[in-house]
Formats: sequence, C-alpha cells, structure tokens
Amino acid sequence: MSVVLHWFLPTSGDGRTVVERFHANRSLGASAARDPDIDYLAQVAQAAERNGFEGVLTPTGTWCEDAWLTTAALVARTTTLKFLVAFRPGVISPTLAAQMAATYQRLSRGRLLLNVVTGGDEVEQRRFGDWLDHDQRYARTDEFLHVVRAVWSGTPLDFEGAHYRVEGATLMGVPDPVPPIYFGGSSDAALPVAARRADVYLTWGEPPAQVAEKIHRVRELAGDRPIRFGVRLHTISRDTSAEAWREAEKLLEALDPVQVARAQEQLGASQSVGQQRMVALHGGDLSRGVRGLEVHPGLWAGIGLVRGGAGTALVGSHSEVADLIEEYHAVGVDEFVLSGYPHLEEAFWFGEGVRPILARRGLLRVPGAEVEVPAARGAVAVEGS
Repeated sequence: MSVVLHWFLPTSGDGRTVVERFHANRSLGASAARDPDIDYLAQVAQAAERNGFEGVLTPTGTWCEDAWLTTAALVARTTTLKFLVAFRPGVISPTLAAQMAATYQRLSRGRLLLNVVTGGDEVEQRRFGDWLDHDQRYARTDEFLHVVRAVWSGTPLDFEGAHYRVEGATLMGVPDPVPPIYFGGSSDAALPVAARRADVYLTWGEPPAQVAEKIHRVRELAGDRPIRFGVRLHTISRDTSAEAWREAEKLLEALDPVQVARAQEQLGASQSVGQQRMVALHGGDLSRGVRGLEVHPGLWAGIGLVRGGAGTALVGSHSEVADLIEEYHAVGVDEFVLSGYPHLEEAFWFGEGVRPILARRGLLRVPGAEVEVPAARGAVAVEGS
C-alpha cells in the first residue's frame, strides 16, 4: 500500500505563528498576518498541486470562510488538485448535500472529497442552530450518510428515521465518481458510524501506538467492509533536525501564556473526545519547553496549546519526518492531511524535502491514481493486546 498526501487551506487566515491562526476562537484578539482572500488561497492551492499533494482539506465553522464556496472558486485556479470539503451534516439536508456533491463532481470533473464533521463543540453547534447532544449528533450523522449514499445510487429513496424523513429523494444525475467520505470522531458514539459509513477514517495526530489502537477498534467494528485510515498533522521539516526544532521553538516563544490559558479553558470544555485526547498530550503546560512537548520521537504537541483540532506536528529533518510517516503507515495509516505555518512556505519545505524521500522509498501514490482499498489487511499490532 502506498500513502496519499493532502495539504490544508487556511481559510481563516495564515501567518508565521500559531497565535495568528487560532482555530476556534477569534475573541483571543490575534489576527491573521495574511488574510484568506482568493488570491492568497489560490497560491496555497497551487503550491499544494505543484508539490504533488492529492488534495487540500478546507475546514468548516464560523471562524473560517465557507468551504463549499471557497473551493468551488478555486477549481478554476487549479488543474488536478482535489478539494476535501468539510461540512456539518446537522445544518443541511442530506438530499441537498447529495445534490451539491453531484453538481460539484460534474463541474470540477471529479475533484471533490467530502469530510463529514459531526461536531464536538456545543457552543459552535448552537451558532448553527443545532441543539442536539453529542451522541444524538452522531446518530443523526449515521442517518444522514445513509440517505446521501442511497440518493447517490440513482434509485429514488423513501426513508423515515429519528432525524430525517424523505420521500422520493433523487438527483438529476448521480455523481461520477462518487465522492469518498472522510469521517472523524474518537468517541464510542462515533466509531460505529465510521465503521458503517466512512471510506476514510480520520484521526488527529496522537502517537503511533494510540493511533494503532484506534485503527484496530474501527477495523473490528467494520468487519469485512473495506476502509482506509488517515491522520491529520502539522509538519515542520528542514534540512537538519536542529533547524526544524528551532522553528518549533520560535512558534512556542510566540505564544502568550494568557492566550494559552484562555485557549485551554475553552478547549478543555469541548465535548469532543478527540479534542480531550489532544489536550491530554500536552496538559496545557507552556513551561515544559519545546522538547518537553515532544510526546513521541519527532511528534510535537506545542501547536495544541492554542489551536483546537489537530495539535501535533512532525518535527525534524526531512529524513526524520519521512521515518515518522513510515511509522504511522506501518500501523495502518494510508492518508496524511498535513499543514504548517505559514501554509504556503511549508508546502514547499515538505514537498521539496520529504516527498522525494518517500518517493524513493516507494511509498507514494501518484496523484489522481485509483485508491487501493484492501478488503482485509490483517490485525494491527496494539500495545497490550
């Protein structure tokens, strides 16, 4: 199996520090040094395409630009790049989502990937008028994806569930190809939904042993159903390890202890199990220093001090970062959704530094090639099992 590489579109702005791009809360007072206008986002997308990334993840939330509209505008500014569009199933009907995806596939000539974000932040969900609790949201997502996939089959659908009721749901034309579904969630409510509905299960960048355990659980739930696995990480890759760690130290030095404390207060209140697992890696402790936040060789948790969601980075020389990617791949990770600060420059650092090493090791899939999805891949070795 080869690995697939994706990049990230900073649709809330970009900059040279993590503070400038706080993931979930604009009220901290930090502003982006680079506004997310269409010309800058096009530069990032074109850099990702030029450096051989398969696609770019575009986030969703009130803290960033709308992912559907932004990526639709960028289709004309790129040639082969795919767009991993994040969206919340609770704020749109499944039939409309299926229609939007089908239209997107026809207009972009098959360049859509879908990232379903059920949502773990109750405050953020209520901004969209969603008042269901955590487990109910995942139950609704299960129904949502059932309807979407059924509508994509081309056969009119009648369905009545706890959250959705549709009659004769259909489309002008089915999407070709059908967009793969990327899905994240670490809770007991999330994992069975992932096993039933996802093509790619995404997790944030915990140490490889923890990721292996999660993959093992999802594989057991999925049974014979084929599913791939991906991890969301940042990257700081340089010609030498010392240079890379110095860049990480610069990011840490730019963090204000007051902002870290306020960010951790908010993130600690999240209902997301995945977010709580991210917080547990660093404990909100800025005083540990740059290497004190290294939670696995080459895996740095400093970004999670102020950023919600993905809070870890691969840090090291190009060869060391490639080694860590191989380590994740060995436990079952096939897709890597990467990013860095700033996103434009870091796309080149990784693309020109790490990607050729992965290619020489025979690990890279050619962008646009058919994705390999094995029916069964064997058990994942898990510590303690």
